[in-house]
Amino acid sequence: MIPFWLQAGLWGLLSGGALLLGAAIGYFVRVPARVIAAIMAFGSGILFSALSFELVDEAYRRGGFGATALGFLGGAVVYTAVNYVLNHRGARHRKRSGDQQTSEEDQSGSGLALAAGALLDGIPESIVIGVSLLGGKGVSLVAVVAVFLSNIPEGLASAAGMKNAGRSVGYTMGLWAAIALLSALAALVGFTVFRHYSPAATAVVTAVAAGAILAMLVDTMVPEAYEKTHEFAGLITVLGFLLAYFLSKLD
Repeated sequence: MIPFWLQAGLWGLLSGGALLLGAAIGYFVRVPARVIAAIMAFGSGILFSALSFELVDEAYRRGGFGATALGFLGGAVVYTAVNYVLNHRGARHRKRSGDQQTSEEDQSGSGLALAAGALLDGIPESIVIGVSLLGGKGVSLVAVVAVFLSNIPEGLASAAGMKNAGRSVGYTMGLWAAIALLSALAALVGFTVFRHYSPAATAVVTAVAAGAILAMLVDTMVPEAYEKTHEFAGLITVLGFLLAYFLSKLD
């Protein structure tokens, strides 16, 4: 049997690899902006559902309302603070597929900020995958599927925007490959580090990740989804939400 710590890394690599897959599609295939936005709305719905019925609910079950509320709010605060800094260094439109992204010529250091922003967005999701193994019953397939399906439009939209901003294929693919590897590492750390903590502490960690994911959705994915799909964004998001909800009932 594969040890749980290795399972955590492999599941993190699988879900993170979806970013690289989406980036390759976004960079090499000319996908219409409305299609990208629709996929982004669908991915947002999946994550909204996963954090509602998997992450927050699991955090409450393990640690109660106090630990859940503290972690949920704390995750949102930390994400917002770091995101604020990165946005003012050129990473504001990192998930936009059009020509909104800042090029290195427009703002020096924006490439590094984009990389840091992509990492900021992906780490909470990967940690959740690792933490889901702590119960000894195997990984939460709902969490893996939700992160995988939402990562494809994230990578797709961002890579399309990077190409429009003049960033090379080497930079773009190298960035997302590195993020995929770091996602595996984050999932591994999520399992190996937090397996020694109490259920309440684990609940806080899960809630922190959920709060960060929700803040990320509203700050980065939802604006891209709405800008191009407009009145259809809500419907497409609901479809993604229903898919993840259905999967949660099969788990």
